[in-house]
Amino acid sequence: LPHPTRLRPITCTANGAQNIRDEARRHTHPHNFTACYVPFNDPISSESYSLDEIVYRSRSGSLLDVHHDLTALSNFDGEWWKSLFDSRVGKTTWPYGSGVWSKKEWVLPEIDGDDIVSAFEGNSNLFWAERYGKEFLDMSDLWVKHCGISHTGSFKDLGMTVLVSQVNRLRKMGRPVYGVGCASTGDTSAALSAYCAAAGIPSIVFLPVDKISVAQLVQPIANGAFVISIDTDFDGCMKMIREVTAELPIYLANSLNSLRLEGQKTAAIEILQQFDWQVPDWVIVPGGNLGNVYAFYKGFKMCLDLGLVDRIPRLVCAQAANANPLYLYYKSGWKEFKAVKAETTFASAIQIGDPVSIDRAVFALQNSNGIVEEATEEELMDAMAQADSTGMFICPHTGVALTALSKLKRSGVIGPHDRTVVVSTAHGLKFTQSKIDYHSKNIGDIACRYANPPVQVKDDFGMVMDVLKTYLKRAPQK
Repeated sequence: LPHPTRLRPITCTANGAQNIRDEARRHTHPHNFTACYVPFNDPISSESYSLDEIVYRSRSGSLLDVHHDLTALSNFDGEWWKSLFDSRVGKTTWPYGSGVWSKKEWVLPEIDGDDIVSAFEGNSNLFWAERYGKEFLDMSDLWVKHCGISHTGSFKDLGMTVLVSQVNRLRKMGRPVYGVGCASTGDTSAALSAYCAAAGIPSIVFLPVDKISVAQLVQPIANGAFVISIDTDFDGCMKMIREVTAELPIYLANSLNSLRLEGQKTAAIEILQQFDWQVPDWVIVPGGNLGNVYAFYKGFKMCLDLGLVDRIPRLVCAQAANANPLYLYYKSGWKEFKAVKAETTFASAIQIGDPVSIDRAVFALQNSNGIVEEATEEELMDAMAQADSTGMFICPHTGVALTALSKLKRSGVIGPHDRTVVVSTAHGLKFTQSKIDYHSKNIGDIACRYANPPVQVKDDFGMVMDVLKTYLKRAPQK
C-alpha cells in the first residue's frame, strides 16, 4: 500500500476514454488487512464468519460485530494513517473520494473496487454554530456535524454504501441474494433504495402506515423500490422483515446487520480529521434503533487503538421522551431493560420502542463515560426553531440532540468552553410539514413560542409601511 495514495491522471486508450474504475483497477495494491464477523462483546468466543457469509446473529442469537485485524493495521503507525486519510479528502480517485471509502482499509478491506457502490457520500459539513451557541447556550465551541447533507439527505448513506457494496459482491459470487429489504421509519428506506437503484439490485421496503413524512415516502418510490405499507409501527415492520428474510432470498439491511455500522463509524473518524485530529470533549447523537451511537464509539475507539488519538470523547445519546427505552434503562442504573410502546413523535426516525442495538449502545456509553438524555415534543420543536432562527435548517432529531445539550449545559455537566459536537442525522427539508405546523401554531398542546408566521397585509403601500416600521422597532439592533 503506497504512502500516501497518490493521484494519477486518467489516461485514454485506443478503445476509448478510461473511467475512474478503470484507473483504480490499474493501481490496485495488495495488502494483508482482513475483517470478519464475530459475536458482539464476547472476547473469549472462537466463533467467526467470513463477511461473504449471509449471517446476522451468532449461534447463541446475539448480535454480531465486524472485527478488524488490528495487528495488521497497527503495522502502520497513527501518523501514517492520518496522512493516508488526509491525502484522500475531496479527491475523485475511485473509491477514495467517498468519506466512507477513504477509510476503506478500516471498513471493508477485502472488497474489490469494482464491487463498491458509492455516491461519494460522507465528507459532510462540520460547522461552528457560533450564534446558536452564544445566544441560547452561552457556549463558545459548539459544532454541528451535518450528516444530513448527503446523497439521500441522512446519515444512513454512510452505512448503506457498505451494505449494498457487499451485497453487490455476493451477487457477483453467485450467492442466493435476489434483493435487499428493510423496515424503515423513512431514512433507511431512502438510502437503501438509492444505492440499490445505482447497482441495479431490487430493493424491498416495509414502512409503517402514516408514520413517516411525505418527503421520506417519495424517496424509495422514486428510486424504484417495492414499497409495502403495513398497518403497524416500526417495531412491527422490523419483526415482519426479519421473518421474511428468514424465508426468502432477501438480504436484511437493517442495523441488526453490522455491516452498516462500519460505514457509519467513519463519521466519527471524519470529525477527528476535521478538527486536525484533535478530540472534542463531547459528541451528542440522537438515538432510536441505537446502532449509530455504537458506530461513533467504534470509530473513535479504532482511532485510539491505532494511535491516531490519545483519548475518545464522552458520548451522549439523546432520545425523544415518547420513545425513550434507553433513557429509562440509563436512569435505572442499567438495572433492567424494558421495551416501551413508542408514542408518536415529530422525531419520527427515532420512534422506536424496542431497539435492536440496545446492547451495542449500552456498551458504547459505559465505555465512554456516556450519558443519556431525553426531549419532550415541545422541547425538541422549540430547539429546532431556535436553531433554524440562527441560520440552520435542522431535522426534529437534531432538535432532540440540542435539547439534551441544553439540559446538560444548564446542569453544569457540559461546560461553556467544552468542545461539543452535535450530530445532525437528517436534512431539515425532509421535515418541512412539521416546521410549517410549528410556525403556523397548528400543533395542539405545544405553545410554539418561537413561531414566525408570515404577516398578511393588503395591497396598500401605507399598510406595508406600517407593518415594516413596527417590525423595525422591535428588530434587534446591532
